[in-house]
Amino acid sequence: MAARRTDGSLADPGDRAGTGRRAAGQPRARVTGAPPPAGDDPAAQARERILAVIRAIPRGQVMGYGQVAARAGLPGRARLTARVLGQNEDPDLPWHRVLRSDGRIAMPEGSRGWREQTQRLRAEGVAVERGRVKHMPRSADDLDAALWGPG
Repeated sequence: MAARRTDGSLADPGDRAGTGRRAAGQPRARVTGAPPPAGDDPAAQARERILAVIRAIPRGQVMGYGQVAARAGLPGRARLTARVLGQNEDPDLPWHRVLRSDGRIAMPEGSRGWREQTQRLRAEGVAVERGRVKHMPRSADDLDAALWGPG
């Protein structure tokens, strides 16, 4: 627990004896208990960028986890995209438009989430067959796909 200063306010736990100076190597503690604003937290910034990309996916279109991450400025962070979606509590987020890179739904086949994602995609006119989108768009950044096509 943080110590109290002589004026009654809470001292920073890294503060040496309430002097206002922290010991070397001690990070500044947040004593408010509130989460840091996204502007101060790189993880929160990354999360917000990923969510913004997902919100921008048009109805009837899909993207892969890696494509979302790349568009958010986080290339190679497909798993972070999956983690952000797994922690999502926004019922209006179009999470169902995000798939594996091969066009498959990432949830176990036949599960409640798998069925819901299939239903939502079909309601938007996306052709889904056995848990896979029939025509998964290729990333414009994927040179091999642009030159050689699917496969």
